Amino acid sequence: MDLSLIKQRLVEGDAQGTADGTREALAEQVSAETILKEALMPGMEEVGDLFARNEYFVPELLLSARAMYAAMDVLRPLLVESGYQPAGKVVMGTVQGDLHDIGKKLVSMVLEGTGFEVVDLGTNVAPERFVEAARESGAKLVGLSTLLTTTLPAMEATVRAIRQAELAGEVRIMVGGAPVTDSFSQQIGADGYAPDASSATALARRLVGLPARIT
Repeated sequence: MDLSLIKQRLVEGDAQGTADGTREALAEQVSAETILKEALMPGMEEVGDLFARNEYFVPELLLSARAMYAAMDVLRPLLVESGYQPAGKVVMGTVQGDLHDIGKKLVSMVLEGTGFEVVDLGTNVAPERFVEAARESGAKLVGLSTLLTTTLPAMEATVRAIRQAELAGEVRIMVGGAPVTDSFSQQIGADGYAPDASSATALARRLVGLPARIT
């Protein structure tokens, strides 16, 4: 099975084709980790790039994410069995006072598709809940999102709470959302700002010490 065909099917949002191709590759003795790293992860990275260039929009991104999840349903038990380690674990959430979810969900999907394990806390998340989740999960990366200008103080409060918490090891913080800027990110003491899903993935990889791009 040509792994580039699995990647192409994922980019096209063909869930059934992506899953079938994954099964065919496994039947031909291609390892689950190889399929993940050489087909699914580069495919989701390409989808993120297309989204960042406004060549793909939310519907296309969701279709490709569905294709990725269909393939992962096939691979997950084999990856667990083989002891595969994700690129990193990231806690994601929309800050307190904001119920908007779509931007965070899109970033979470691309992060998962490019090898991260995502702990999604949902929306309207209090600063102490971010701290608690980072402590419980052992995540070294936290992603904060907001769409409302009025909740920027909550984002600042969350960064401060994470910095002040006694967490094992260094926890890096990335921020994003419509009213957020790079200068605001620096002002509140975050480790980085990303304007879209593609750049968020590259930033997340850099923050955990990996090359910014997979391919």
